[in-house]
Amino acid sequence: MIILILIKSMLTGAAIAAPIGPMGLLCMRSSLLGGWKKGMAAGLGIATADACYAAIAAFGVSAISSTMMMYSYVIKIGGGLLIILLGLSGFRRKPALQDPNPPEPSRKLLTFASSFLLTLTNPMTLISFAALAAGLGTPSITSSWEGAAAFSAGIWLGSALWWSVLTTTVNLFRKRLLAPAAIRTVDLASALILTGMGVWSVLSALFNT
Repeated sequence: MIILILIKSMLTGAAIAAPIGPMGLLCMRSSLLGGWKKGMAAGLGIATADACYAAIAAFGVSAISSTMMMYSYVIKIGGGLLIILLGLSGFRRKPALQDPNPPEPSRKLLTFASSFLLTLTNPMTLISFAALAAGLGTPSITSSWEGAAAFSAGIWLGSALWWSVLTTTVNLFRKRLLAPAAIRTVDLASALILTGMGVWSVLSALFNT
């Protein structure tokens, strides 16, 4: 049963991570401008945040989940503002025209932390994982700590696997096909999209409260 939960949750984690949203763009930009290691740092931060939400849902930590949902609009506004700042930074930055040097450990840690915190600013993800934990056809997810742990670990593994595939693909594409001018164009386009997504996040939080 535990193996079944792990496999199902891995597939679920990959499926949830796959749609390209603000965090997907952030991971792609990190890979494009900073190389594979920086892209993976961003991806693992996202996967870890997903696993945290999955754990809260699976273990039934109601105090945390109810508090986050109560202040979800504030968290969403904060996340939207951070995404706007990240987007605007792309208009000011001139990416390196050569292959980047390996990022320092402190820079990779900062990338991991920023993507982790940004992913946590979407409390609606908690509802998704709560529904998934109840609907995967394995009641032991929420009734035993082993099932809850397997669910959370599977979400992390599936999400991390997806981000590793995306990061590797972007890095290969960057090295073999993209000229420096094209990299700058992609960076500006992603910066514009990120800024728009951040504005939408803030406005939707303000007008839905």
